[in-house]
Amino acid sequence: MTKKIYYLFLPILLLSFAKKPLYNDPIPTHDNFSIDSKHVNETRIINVWTPPKYKENNDTLPVLYMPDGGIKEDFPHIANTIAKLIENKSIPPIILVGIENTKRGRDLTGFSEVEEDAKYCPLTDGAKNFREFITDELCTEISKRYRITNQKGIIGESLAGLFVMETFFLKPDAFDFYIAMDPSIWWNNHYLERKANEYMANFPNKKTKLWFAGSSAEDISKYTNSVAKTFQNNAPKSLIWKYSDEPNEKHNTIFRATKEKAFIWILNVKENE
Repeated sequence: MTKKIYYLFLPILLLSFAKKPLYNDPIPTHDNFSIDSKHVNETRIINVWTPPKYKENNDTLPVLYMPDGGIKEDFPHIANTIAKLIENKSIPPIILVGIENTKRGRDLTGFSEVEEDAKYCPLTDGAKNFREFITDELCTEISKRYRITNQKGIIGESLAGLFVMETFFLKPDAFDFYIAMDPSIWWNNHYLERKANEYMANFPNKKTKLWFAGSSAEDISKYTNSVAKTFQNNAPKSLIWKYSDEPNEKHNTIFRATKEKAFIWILNVKENE
């Protein structure tokens, strides 16, 4: 991204890091615990929501992991939405695991060669350590504490969406399904979009599902639209994907506007569709 273009999009870029609007979401009944991580070298607070009937039976359930998963972050409204969809039988039961933030910009971004990116996040590839914390430490701890299947997914919006998309492209075996709303894939001169064809050429032969969406934010939508075109032309048969173009939504509205249809699609679509 040239300096001239960078400053042209500066107001839009700021939206990716702006404080989210406040909502009075009721806090659902949930578990919480802390875990000492060697990968991120700190103690992390974890919030876990289970469906109401989970403790009444012996069912094993898939797990959805969520960065931005603090009680003052996105955990309440996502847990409440999942609860409503399960009650309405719109989706099968699932466990939600929210990871509370400490240094969000550090954890959710990979390395960048663009100096201007340092104004918002470190350029140190903190996402690599955060990803290893989730896959190596947190997933293991969840398997000890809860009855789960081997199916797991991850959801994120904005920077967390960038983390979801980077994980999908770089470590597609890490999860079975991925949900990303308005991912900030302008990061590092939109390297994920530029290398999407290369990633698809090396995609594993494992059924993987991806749902992602782009809002009216031009610095994001032009890249999410491009990635969708790449999938149309070069997606392997093992990838089941859906792109939701949302030009009427803004960066700070798209998460809540699209979450229900994202869950309904990702948790119901069959592997042969």
